[in-house]
Amino acid sequence: MSKGFKIKTVTWSMILFGVFLLMLPFLQPLEQNVRVGDTLELALNYPEKMVEQLKINISDRDGILGLAESQTAAVNLIDQETLTYLQPGEVSLSLRLFGLIPVKQIDVNVLPELSLYPGGQPVGILLRTDGIMVVGMSPVLDDEGKSRFPAEKAGIKVGDIIQKVNNVTVNNDEKMAMLIDQLGQNHEEITLEVLREQEIIYKKIEPVYCTESKTYRIGLYVRDNAGGVGTLTFIDPVTKQYGALGHMIANNETQEKLNILNGKLVSANIEGIKKGQRGYPGEKIGGFANDNSLGTIEKNTYAGIFGVLKNLSMTENNYYDKPLPVAYYPEIELGPATILTALEGQKVEAFTIAIEKVMPNGENGKGMVIKVTDPILLEKTGGIIQGMSGSPIIQNGKIIGAVTHVFINDPTKGYGILISDMLSEVGLIEDDIEKSA
Repeated sequence: MSKGFKIKTVTWSMILFGVFLLMLPFLQPLEQNVRVGDTLELALNYPEKMVEQLKINISDRDGILGLAESQTAAVNLIDQETLTYLQPGEVSLSLRLFGLIPVKQIDVNVLPELSLYPGGQPVGILLRTDGIMVVGMSPVLDDEGKSRFPAEKAGIKVGDIIQKVNNVTVNNDEKMAMLIDQLGQNHEEITLEVLREQEIIYKKIEPVYCTESKTYRIGLYVRDNAGGVGTLTFIDPVTKQYGALGHMIANNETQEKLNILNGKLVSANIEGIKKGQRGYPGEKIGGFANDNSLGTIEKNTYAGIFGVLKNLSMTENNYYDKPLPVAYYPEIELGPATILTALEGQKVEAFTIAIEKVMPNGENGKGMVIKVTDPILLEKTGGIIQGMSGSPIIQNGKIIGAVTHVFINDPTKGYGILISDMLSEVGLIEDDIEKSA
């Protein structure tokens, strides 16, 4: 009797443990990302006998799957592909064994079906900063012939952003210099409102009369603008919104995001290539073709710069003559892909790469590890070089992301940003809907 009782006890323990294992994944909801037009399809690694007993309880508050007014339904797993996602939004799926025991909770993000013009063209970037950036200390020669550094003495540092002088907002260096001179002539103490590492601080400075310039100064080298050449990633044919660079424009001194007041895109040409090598990243040598505005620069974020073009004239130099669909994280495959970039003038060319790793939760937009495999590109550039950031990545005829960073110890490799990260920043899809995939 005791032997039979022992066997019965073990059997029930196994059943309870099995139920626990089934419920454990339910406690950690899974997120799935699909696009409008996809069918309801779940790839589950469960035994066939178990699948036959599974039902999907669907919560469809917005009618995304076109369900009845009850907005919920129970569907046999084998019948799942009879339903199609009709519009963007969110659907909650609950897998239940025998319709009772919870097995898995799946939150589905239905993403819009977007088509964009891929870029690759070089663009000139002209920015006016929100405030005056300190880039160095300048000696002030006083009436005794001594070099003095009043701002440095007051605790001003390179990389600081001066936003106000005695509560007056300053956005260009000429206005700031004029204001400091006027305050000095009136023998007034100067209070600077400074942004440092995202914190507002205040510094009091006594201006010094400079015998060389015949004005009152505080001893700073400052800059109120920034510029450079980068690569366009995409253009939305409907809204004319664009994305470029794939990473933020940072303060060279502090590596923090550069706060911009406004800016514009201009035409640019690639005039030469400095080949990269281990330990020394190469670069595109570019110049502005003119200063005629192609469009605005409205946002500078971790995912790149964004704005609106005046027209779609830039698409005339596209490698593709029509927009390409966007591919979200689940569609990206390890293996061959293509980047579009310009190595001479404004001519956009295609070069082969390999996707080695996909990281949907990568920080600062580092969503992919890529490797240059194209022999022509390796010969000309050594791999990924500065100025290539923003070059769109194409796979299976779809835009999946853009080049962002190079590995210093191996210039053939680098990071790419997922296109969804860029689209969420410009507002073409919901914010960060792929982060938890």
